[in-house]
Amino acid sequence: MSTPRRAEDARRPGSTQRVAVVIPAKNESRRIAATVRSARSIPNVDLVLVVDDGSEDATQHVARDAGAVVVRHSHNRGKASAMETGAAVVAMRDAPDRPPRLLLFIDGDLGETAVNTAPLVPPVLDGTADVAIAVLPPQPGAGGRGIVVGLARRSIQSMTGWTPTQPLSGMRCLTREAFEAATPLAHGWGVETGMTIDLLTKGFVAVEVPCDLSHRPSGSDLRGQLHRAAQYRDVLLAVNARRVRKVLGRDG
Repeated sequence: MSTPRRAEDARRPGSTQRVAVVIPAKNESRRIAATVRSARSIPNVDLVLVVDDGSEDATQHVARDAGAVVVRHSHNRGKASAMETGAAVVAMRDAPDRPPRLLLFIDGDLGETAVNTAPLVPPVLDGTADVAIAVLPPQPGAGGRGIVVGLARRSIQSMTGWTPTQPLSGMRCLTREAFEAATPLAHGWGVETGMTIDLLTKGFVAVEVPCDLSHRPSGSDLRGQLHRAAQYRDVLLAVNARRVRKVLGRDG
């Protein structure tokens, strides 16, 4: 396993690495306050940033009242764009004389369980990994049959040699260097699969960490089926784009 590509400044004795929580959110006014408050209690976190991706409800106001810094897209631009916006805002708030903050991306519907993403930070903080990905327990009410997960898992394994347990997990902590190496991010629901493939093919190290998280799962109704169809499409697009890029010799 290759050495994680960590900035040397982050390893200086006595330096305190800070963490920014970035929460892409759309129409999460019912859960975002609890998520923000819970995330603020994660050790080393000194910034919680909510990217309101074109919400039609009061997400931005509720998040701000809960203590988050909020930036807003005037219209829905998708998760990848929200993540990139969040990372850019964090970079603007990083102090030039301190290491860049680690980026901890979490979903807006985690509620009070958001603090349980804390175990993702230490492996990145100590240089064991460049990206740590949450493995969630089974979610009550989930209606999927594992088709999209299977596609993502097989694709990552075939392209990188690493077989993830939960390739679609959006809860992940990574270094600034790793995030920038994964940009531009894949579109839509393919963002996590694309990010994992990009990082591993460039020599970065990923680990999975069990986290006791609870979020709103997609059911087996029509809405849930349409959601999974969109996931499948986006994951396939992300994977195929990277396969073409590899054939053309544009990786690295």
